[in-house]
Amino acid sequence: MDGTETRQRRLDSCGKPGELGLPHSLSTGGLPGASENGALRTPESQSVTPKPLETEPSRETAWSIGLQVTVPFMFAGLGLSWAGMLLDYFQHWPVFVEVKDLLTLVPPLVGLKGNLEMTLASRLSTAVQATVVGLLAAVAALLLGAVSREEVDVAKVELLCASSVLTAFLAAFALGVLMICIVIGARKLGVNPDNIATPIAASLGDLITLSILALVSSFFYRHKDNRYLTPLVCLSFVALTPVWVLIAKQSPPIVKILKFGWFPIILAMVISSFGGLILSKTISKQQYKGMAVFTPIICGVGGNLVAIQTSRISTYLHMWSAPGVLPLQMKKFWPNPCSTFCTSEINSMSARVLLLLVVPGHLIFFYIIYLVQGQSVINSQTFVVLYLLAGLIQVTILLYLAEVMVRLTWHQALDPDNHCIPYLTGLGDLLGTSLLALCFFTDWLLKSKAELGDISELASGPP
Repeated sequence: MDGTETRQRRLDSCGKPGELGLPHSLSTGGLPGASENGALRTPESQSVTPKPLETEPSRETAWSIGLQVTVPFMFAGLGLSWAGMLLDYFQHWPVFVEVKDLLTLVPPLVGLKGNLEMTLASRLSTAVQATVVGLLAAVAALLLGAVSREEVDVAKVELLCASSVLTAFLAAFALGVLMICIVIGARKLGVNPDNIATPIAASLGDLITLSILALVSSFFYRHKDNRYLTPLVCLSFVALTPVWVLIAKQSPPIVKILKFGWFPIILAMVISSFGGLILSKTISKQQYKGMAVFTPIICGVGGNLVAIQTSRISTYLHMWSAPGVLPLQMKKFWPNPCSTFCTSEINSMSARVLLLLVVPGHLIFFYIIYLVQGQSVINSQTFVVLYLLAGLIQVTILLYLAEVMVRLTWHQALDPDNHCIPYLTGLGDLLGTSLLALCFFTDWLLKSKAELGDISELASGPP
């Protein structure tokens, strides 16, 4: 869901040779450029064998990583908790009750905030991508929703498309500005932006995106009698897209984003849409009461942690290797899971730190929701254990896949931030929503069996 801002940070930081302990061959020449197919091009002067990992002067320890990550992670969790409670509140609004497909839009639109380029230079490309992806998210929601319906309401289709496009545009623009402010602030404070930018932007991003979606869709719903409003909004954005493209062509880096940055974002949107379908089909059923509250949390926690790890591994490779060349100890595309979590290597250490944050983090966020919403939140011990287990499974799978995908994309001389994070956060949404629904179903099933057992005992007892 996040972390794509690191490209600009690396360009800034690599301007000072030796500041981050870069090998001389990289520190004197700067970072490789991008080729015409979107891959990272390595100049001939830099096509050298990377340093062995054994010579790496690691400055970070597990404690330093933990200290930097924990505070923004907890801050992000607070935002995710409020986002969950907002979604639980919004689901009772008339527009969400009548247009159920709006709930299918929640994961892809929330995920969109981290999958678009968030640097200042690419704000115009963000506008173009947000417009197109917003329309595609609405189409995906309609197609997935049409599976269980025989006819399509044209008015609801127009409302869905207009809400999706306008929400995607406003959220992407606002969060692009927010990401810039966070990265600049982190650099001034001397903190690694990889550790804090992702969770802070994600926490505020979920709140902003959900709020914009609710307000925009409610506005269109209140004015549904105006038959020209929603089509006019959609057509206006479509008409402005060529204008933004023409302006964006003035900058070659933005042109590359517009040419080659579509596939990861669109595929991530499709993956997230399946998570949204699960949410929309379960949110109103009694046995899944609480899905709206916990979905943003479990999806957000998994997406934040895997985005941090992906960004860290990508930064590491930019520092210690050349695009297309994997370091000695990262030659295997499918590493042993033990090497991902159980070695002394810096990326393995950060994976352990992030994994250790899952259980205490979810417990704290669960308790915050319980304090605010009281008995309306499911709080059985069985569900809590299942929920924590689901969170661990989700993050473990995502962290391992991050290691695999970064190696594969780097071997292809592609930028891991732009190509891995969208897929992983989309997969995190799907995994989180699926595992959460399974937790609710399993807890309901165990309770039903226990209740049937009690009834049987009463029936077979003495008269």
